[in-house]
Amino acid sequence: MGIKITTTGHYLPALKVSNDDLTQYMDTSHEWINKRTGISSRHIATNENTSDLASEAAKRILAKSGISAEELDFIIVATMTPDALSPSTACIVQEKIGASKAFCFDISAACSGFVYALSNASHLMKSGNYDKGLVIGAETMSKVINWQDRSTAVLFGDGAGGVLLERTDSPEESFLAEDLHADGSRHLALVADHKNVQNPFTEVKETQSYYLEMDGRGIFDFAIRNVPETINRIIANSTLSKDDVAWVVAHQANKRLLEAISKKSKIPFEKFGLNIADTGNTSAASIPILLDQMIESNQIQAGENILLTGFGGGLTWGSLLIKL
Repeated sequence: MGIKITTTGHYLPALKVSNDDLTQYMDTSHEWINKRTGISSRHIATNENTSDLASEAAKRILAKSGISAEELDFIIVATMTPDALSPSTACIVQEKIGASKAFCFDISAACSGFVYALSNASHLMKSGNYDKGLVIGAETMSKVINWQDRSTAVLFGDGAGGVLLERTDSPEESFLAEDLHADGSRHLALVADHKNVQNPFTEVKETQSYYLEMDGRGIFDFAIRNVPETINRIIANSTLSKDDVAWVVAHQANKRLLEAISKKSKIPFEKFGLNIADTGNTSAASIPILLDQMIESNQIQAGENILLTGFGGGLTWGSLLIKL
């Protein structure tokens, strides 16, 4: 029995905000943003939360697959912008789509979240106890952004994407190799909605930090160093060569950064999927959104080897080598 990614799907909020639109709220311009990031626009939720975006992506996946929500054994949602600390966003998605038999939990690994979640799901499936599961990356980054801070506000967007994993009769699997990492010593490089201990017994009352704060240069340098290493390591640990990899579906953080990763990993930039111009950085949602868009546009074909790589807050980073 094998495990396959059988269906993909994504959902983006209806409101599309251009770089020119942002000039109403901060001192910036399309030229300034686009030159530094490759971003032209992003989708922003207006009356939807993370569970709403994730649920819409889930419904689209189920509609394409032809299976019912009640057939799902589990739902995993990767997010750094949950609806609440409790319940999990995955549990809210379960209720919204009617997946009454699924167990549910969230994974918080920021922009690496979908890679972490998909790895966890693959191992759950390999236990032999489960037949079908949804893995979703979903974010409403707009709710943790300071919209007067052009160093962060211009970068992020909202959205959700995901995949359906199914047990198949074929011994062939989607999952060929994995390589996951974290470095908590650099956790302050990206912080959002930081909460200190505050109660009547606390002696020192500290200021809470709600908005996302990011060391942009630090993240850039970290990614240039660590992401090519994980890409090279996962290929070396597999039975494939770089020539066997049809596409790299990387976290969409910054076009210039992806170009640098391509150069350092010695994988042609033409093999890197891109949608950052229209979506911005959607954190844990970026990889599954791009994956589905590339499949829908026939860029990715069945049977091709795809390298997924994520990197971000935590700091976390990692790659999965899959066959679709």
